[in-house]
Amino acid sequence: MAVDEQTRFRIGIVSGKLGGVDGVSLEVDKWIDILLRLGHEVFTIAGVYAHPLSSIDPARQYELPAIRFDSDFQRQVELQVFPHMSRRPPHPSGQELRQLVEQIETRGRELGETLHDIVKQNRIDVLIGQNTNAMPMTILGGVAMYYVATTQRVATIFHHHDFWWERSRFSNSRIETLLNRIMPPVDLGLEHVVISSYAAHILASLKRVRPHIVPNCEDFDTPVVRDEYNANFRADFGFADDDILIVQPTRIVPRKRIEDSVLLVGRLAQRFPEMAGRLRYIISLYQGDEPDEDYIDLIRRRAAEWNVSLHIISDRVRSARGLTEGGERLYTNRDVLCNADLVTYLPVWEGFGNALLEAVAARVPVVTTTYLVYKTDIMTMGLRNIEVRDRYNENGELVIEDRVLDEIRTVVTDPALRSEIVDHNFEVARREFSLSTLEDRLRTVLNEYGDEIRASRKRIAKSMVRYSV
Repeated sequence: MAVDEQTRFRIGIVSGKLGGVDGVSLEVDKWIDILLRLGHEVFTIAGVYAHPLSSIDPARQYELPAIRFDSDFQRQVELQVFPHMSRRPPHPSGQELRQLVEQIETRGRELGETLHDIVKQNRIDVLIGQNTNAMPMTILGGVAMYYVATTQRVATIFHHHDFWWERSRFSNSRIETLLNRIMPPVDLGLEHVVISSYAAHILASLKRVRPHIVPNCEDFDTPVVRDEYNANFRADFGFADDDILIVQPTRIVPRKRIEDSVLLVGRLAQRFPEMAGRLRYIISLYQGDEPDEDYIDLIRRRAAEWNVSLHIISDRVRSARGLTEGGERLYTNRDVLCNADLVTYLPVWEGFGNALLEAVAARVPVVTTTYLVYKTDIMTMGLRNIEVRDRYNENGELVIEDRVLDEIRTVVTDPALRSEIVDHNFEVARREFSLSTLEDRLRTVLNEYGDEIRASRKRIAKSMVRYSV
């Protein structure tokens, strides 16, 4: 359905980071493609671009370093107000905390003025905050978005991928009053989007708002396939043709429970010695925005204990193909997946399951925990994944039944069964989580929020008259 001048909008997307291989960046890329396809104009405002966005004119890609996840001020705030972020957290006094909150709000409002200037200069009709007001990873960005949305009354859609109270490192906070007010805000005239029915239920319960549900989606119309480029993957990393490549296609963060995947691979080798010498466990992505050297050490230590052949290849995985400075091929995560024999996905918590959908689109069998959102939004769709119940023993390890190991052996050694399973999963996921689903949901969000967007357009036009005098 074509859009006219009344339904064609100039949209600004705000995020602490864009152009990366993290879940938020990848999902934003899909939103941008759909919004452009629907006839809208898109601008981006990010703290940093891991790589420039190929679909957006560079002149429309604004950079605000103050909203980076790793800015000096952000690190200072995290150290002072989130005790779980440090081994030896400081203990600021009440007065020091009040002064810090005042500084956050003052600098955030100043940044909001800068953001508002970008809105006015480009006559942006509506802003979309990508997790800016759900996770305090860009506290100044959250205050700035709150200011622009509630004080300047710019139409704003808050896209929440997950919430701060779901993460242990943020759950114990010394600025809970501020977080409760702005993350997320619930003022009239604002719109909210979440990625699961569970998140919708929680937001409705805690904030008394009725968000739209737009699940993570994947491009099933042009899925990754083996080609001349990614066919070099095994040779480039020294893997043999008959090696069994088990891939963890995620960032290295504790909630992914990668140590349990290492345990699974070790148990698999132990149960089936004939496979042991061919098993290769690959982690494709980087630490991301939750750096924890102790956690990487734990993974390496666990791999050594179980004699697991561990390969961390994040230095060769990017959002687009290319070459390193030394001339080595760079691969996308999709390239890695289409070379995988099995994907491990055993999180204790996920907002949805972007990596799971990527694996299904690449036609790779998946072994996954039945984490909460998997149970509420994915399991009932009929995917034939190898499922591990989310139960943990007294040592905190995932309980992996022999049944799971037997299923893995069968699926990686029986080509006919593997093809049957991955083709079935592909068709189910294409029906439920394709880009056409995303297009339908985004069209609905913008149509239902359209009156407020058009009212915001008028307010911005009036402010431009004053702005130009």
